Amino acid sequence: MAGMSEADGAAPGATARPGPTAAPRVDRLWPDPAQGIELDAAFADLAPAPRDGRPWVATNMVTSVDGRAQLAGTAEGLGSRVDRRLMQLYRAAFDAVGSGSGTLMAEDFYSRLSDDLAARRVTTGRAAQPLAVVVAGARPLPTERRWFGYAEQRRVVAVGSTSPHAADRPLPGVETWVAPTEDPEPAWLLERLAAEGVGSLLLEGGPTLNGAFLAAGLLDELMWTIGPRLLANDALPMIVQAEIAPVEARLVSAHRHGDELYLRYRLANG
Repeated sequence: MAGMSEADGAAPGATARPGPTAAPRVDRLWPDPAQGIELDAAFADLAPAPRDGRPWVATNMVTSVDGRAQLAGTAEGLGSRVDRRLMQLYRAAFDAVGSGSGTLMAEDFYSRLSDDLAARRVTTGRAAQPLAVVVAGARPLPTERRWFGYAEQRRVVAVGSTSPHAADRPLPGVETWVAPTEDPEPAWLLERLAAEGVGSLLLEGGPTLNGAFLAAGLLDELMWTIGPRLLANDALPMIVQAEIAPVEARLVSAHRHGDELYLRYRLANG
């Protein structure tokens, strides 16, 4: 919204103040096509539920038109401001948000929710912030990352049995879960999360972690943003190659903002 001009009724000589930023709007393409829906309202029905005694698992990724999940080594720049808000809405709907150690090494990210969405969670009886999880193998982790600094958010690092953080190099300010295997297996991680009362896990990459859950048959839903860029490079796709039979997927919803698409697919095992 633009600030008021003299013609709009502002006092002569007064400095115009910008109004609040308008809420982003999207068009729903499927189902029930509709135009100009506020983004928060369009995705108000996100309600993952536990299944088969384990947490519901979805992955949220942004890619180029040709399916590349990285631009200069990270996802930064592939999605728009609207996509970043959508990412926050997805996070707010889940009990836990997980990333692989490769993503933490490549990006100085954090998974904290904005204040408005944190308050919204509290009104429904949930913790203000979802549990933040980093899944690592044997490599040392960069503890200077911002992810380690948000004490108001419960954070867990799941490491492999040979990780230096499993014994003699504890990680500051976070819980460390040590897997019985060299790399934490998806089934083991979901069992640990379920024991903590976690009913849903949102994966935010990277592609290797996504591939591990898909190969284990433990990925239920894909939340996919397609940014309007064609990269034609050798960057990683959203899911690395997994030795599996093709998995059928059902389109749950499709939305657009400008030239950006937001798709949700339910996988056959979901």
